[in-house]
Amino acid sequence: MKKSYILILSMVLAAHCGHAQIAGNTALSALNLVPNARTAGLGMSYLSVFDNDINVAWDNPSYTNVSMHNHLSINFINHFAGTNYGSVAYGRTFEKFGSYIFGLQYVNYGKFARYDEAENEDGTFHAADYVFHIGWGRALDSNFYIGVNFRPVLSQYDYYTALALSFDLAGSYVNNSKSFSATFIARNVGAQIVTFSGTREKLPFELSAGLSYKLKKAPFRFYLSANELQKWNLRYSDTLNPTYTIDPFTGERTDEKAFKGFIDNFFRHLDLGVEFCPGNAFKVWLGYSYRQSKEMQAADITNMSGFSYGLGLRVKRINIGYARNNYHLGQAPNTISVSTNLENFLKH
Repeated sequence: MKKSYILILSMVLAAHCGHAQIAGNTALSALNLVPNARTAGLGMSYLSVFDNDINVAWDNPSYTNVSMHNHLSINFINHFAGTNYGSVAYGRTFEKFGSYIFGLQYVNYGKFARYDEAENEDGTFHAADYVFHIGWGRALDSNFYIGVNFRPVLSQYDYYTALALSFDLAGSYVNNSKSFSATFIARNVGAQIVTFSGTREKLPFELSAGLSYKLKKAPFRFYLSANELQKWNLRYSDTLNPTYTIDPFTGERTDEKAFKGFIDNFFRHLDLGVEFCPGNAFKVWLGYSYRQSKEMQAADITNMSGFSYGLGLRVKRINIGYARNNYHLGQAPNTISVSTNLENFLKH
């Protein structure tokens, strides 16, 4: 198999990862895929909210707590071009060692035709990424929480294998009423241990801050996250949507004003979400990513790129979530999540 196939697989995933760094600069963008319906519906990379949702703790380890003991979550996402990914997570609290989340996330890129150096077809091969997950969290007091995710990543592309060790480090504040919470998180801290072909590639490291606020007298919680804080400039040259205009008569070029460029870059760092939560049995999610909207927009065509939405239902003792994220005109992945407290489920 040619090495170019590995590059193509990496570029496809990076291009479709909603909050990945600029494509081409990092590897293993599978670390940035959103693996559950609630987070996807709100258009976020992770959530800053303190509750008993094991899927929140998967992305934000500082909220791993005893209320998630014996909780199980299974997620599946129908992605692009025949690819799909999913995850399974299990929460467990040990009296002497604290609360943990154990799990596995996989990304299945599908089956590909293999060619030799002379361009002769030589059978087929499969490509996949596997992210192993161990998360730990604890409360420092009634308001401050810390946590860490340890996530080894194994990539298997035909005969080629790569291995990386990655960590997420998070700290959170929650007020006494649990109506306000804020998180600062360093994601994907680590390095490749085994490389595909001797070239060590960077992981998609990111510094991010997020918060949420629940209105006192209305069933709405608002979310805001500031992403890629380690890097200011998230813009790039797009020939389909240039930042300048050309006079059709004189051919003179006029660049956009610096302030307009500043505002555009500023909002590329922000994601917004709102959760309608009248009770534990029913939730509606809506999110918007300005960056995704700008990067996936089509010239002279209005579309829903950047918007995401979802629905959460509790049926007896099972939580079911569904979300859809509009990446661009042609693709909107569907995310399905199912979770339950195994103790209560098995008792009945």
